[in-house]
Amino acid sequence: MKHELCCIGHITHDKIVTPKNTAHMPGGTAFYFSKAMNCFSDIDYTLLTAVGMEDMPVVEDLRREGIAVDVMPSPTSVYFENIYGDNSDNRTQRVLSKANPFTLDFVRSVESDIFHLGSLLADDFPKEVVEYLAGKSLVSADSQGYLREVRDKDVFPVDWPEKHEVLRHVHFLKANEHEMEVLTGYTDAEKAAMELYSWGVKEVLLTFGSMGSLIFDGKKFHTIPAYIPREVVDATGCGDTYMTGYLYRRAKNDTIDEAGRFAAAMSTLKIEKMGPFQGTEKMVRDCMAKARQKSL
Repeated sequence: MKHELCCIGHITHDKIVTPKNTAHMPGGTAFYFSKAMNCFSDIDYTLLTAVGMEDMPVVEDLRREGIAVDVMPSPTSVYFENIYGDNSDNRTQRVLSKANPFTLDFVRSVESDIFHLGSLLADDFPKEVVEYLAGKSLVSADSQGYLREVRDKDVFPVDWPEKHEVLRHVHFLKANEHEMEVLTGYTDAEKAAMELYSWGVKEVLLTFGSMGSLIFDGKKFHTIPAYIPREVVDATGCGDTYMTGYLYRRAKNDTIDEAGRFAAAMSTLKIEKMGPFQGTEKMVRDCMAKARQKSL
């Protein structure tokens, strides 16, 4: 059986510490992407993940919601600790445990038109796994995890040593403003996009938060506006929500502009509420039609 979309990534155990509270919750690209994708009934979607036994209840909850999940055994889950001071912009992040990297044996039996790699840490996806998946389908990747390395539980920003070798196998790549500069050395979005395209990426998606996004397909720069939210409640997972919307609509043969605008509207609706995206396609279309816009 061939799916339309498959996300591969670790569901994380997130510990959030603030001056007033400590909370534990599931997170990671795999979680936010799956919850958002499950809002659309017309897409054949599956998730491949790896968690420790202590986080299997999260997997069972997703299955009860109707999401197909296959789990690779791992002694532990990815466990992020995020400590915030009085200024919420100041965060100390540590990784208290890691899950096993994804293996060829685990992904070999799954067929999908698009594979989205929800990388959280630099060693989540060995190069041979990306090469194998690209040999049979389109591969999508978020650059975020490839630029984070764990040393003795502390997280450090790093460049991606294998970027040239891996990105020639990636069709869709998302990077934010900081990530594009780390990857390419350019602060100019168009120069960064052209550089990433020259390395083999077919659709380069550069996101700039409230300023919108830019998508480059080698022929045209597609400027995608941001839709202005009524209020900002929770920005966690906005990038994952953007990719959910974009890949969902590209899987349904929308143009790049159509998919980009849908993705932007989904992100806006997500930021207005706590937790993963919980809307409907009608809500997204209404946002696209009525919300104020802001662009680069």
